[in-house]
Amino acid sequence: MAIETTAAGGALIKIFGIPVLAGAAATSLGFMFMWPKTKKEAFARFFVTIISSIVLGPALVVAVRSWWPSLFENAKEVAVLYDSEPALGFLFIAAPLMVAAGLPAWWVLGACVRWLDKRKDKDIGELVHDAAVIVRDVRGGQ
Repeated sequence: MAIETTAAGGALIKIFGIPVLAGAAATSLGFMFMWPKTKKEAFARFFVTIISSIVLGPALVVAVRSWWPSLFENAKEVAVLYDSEPALGFLFIAAPLMVAAGLPAWWVLGACVRWLDKRKDKDIGELVHDAAVIVRDVRGGQ
């Protein structure tokens, strides 16, 4: 029973550990550019960045791997050259991608909150209309 529990715990660490660590790294990079004003903001930024890395990081890794599979194969070969496991080579590429997926999370969330704050007295129909106008303007009036 202990072996099964340990194996399950190890699997959970492999599944969630890397994206969480990537989110923490992205948060620290974000703090380097803009220090949080309060502890509450720091916690919120940390939470949002980790969630973004967990959700968007693997999707970005899959997208890049489907677009550029030789990059991952070459990274595995480099890891073998250094007498490491091929999986470590995969992480050479995947970890920075997961960090990159978490970096813009706080700014995107902030932009959404500011956009909604400017329209706080509107109903859902008016919000959708405003969004449609913005999309139309971005597309050049089409």
